[in-house]
Amino acid sequence: MFIGAQVSLYPMTSDFVDVITTGLTALTPYKSDLRIETDDMSTLMVGPPEPLFGAIRDLFAAAAKRPEHVTMHVTLSRGCPGEPDDATCRCEVLERAQGESLADRKQLAAQAVGSAPTAGVEIDVQFSLYVMGSDAHMDEIYGCIDFLRESGTFFKTKNFCTRLRGDAGAVFETLRQAFLRFGPAEGHVTIDLTASANSPSLR
Repeated sequence: MFIGAQVSLYPMTSDFVDVITTGLTALTPYKSDLRIETDDMSTLMVGPPEPLFGAIRDLFAAAAKRPEHVTMHVTLSRGCPGEPDDATCRCEVLERAQGESLADRKQLAAQAVGSAPTAGVEIDVQFSLYVMGSDAHMDEIYGCIDFLRESGTFFKTKNFCTRLRGDAGAVFETLRQAFLRFGPAEGHVTIDLTASANSPSLR
């Protein structure tokens, strides 16, 4: 399986270079577990979902701890048939999920969010989950929505997406669980998300 993300950070300040480089510095501890490639458009991260979501969380949290408004766009994918299998992307959660019911997966996802570490920064996220090539895709999506409503990070539904709000630790754990627990374990699943922190609209 191939698991990865394209991540782009958008600071709303003339000092954007420093904000971006500060965020990228937060990725240093993850370089032994992930393939990380940065260019002028985005940063590609490939590897198992535990460090992958930790790296995305820490990149955004580092930028969000500054006072300026900052947003981030992320495209996540697992099991894309157009990508070669990558042994570094092995994930025990996905391997176990093949034998778990939807109800069990919702319960396990909620437990994981409840034990998420605190990042110390409040963020907002809106995201959409896409389950590819599955006749039961809406069952999986509705199951994910049920989990989100009980996650403690749920804010509201919108057309085509769901809003989350809270500490970055809990929010990104919610996203990780949505990505891993819903949709076929061997299937193609993607998430499209936008994160925001320090928006002047909320003041």
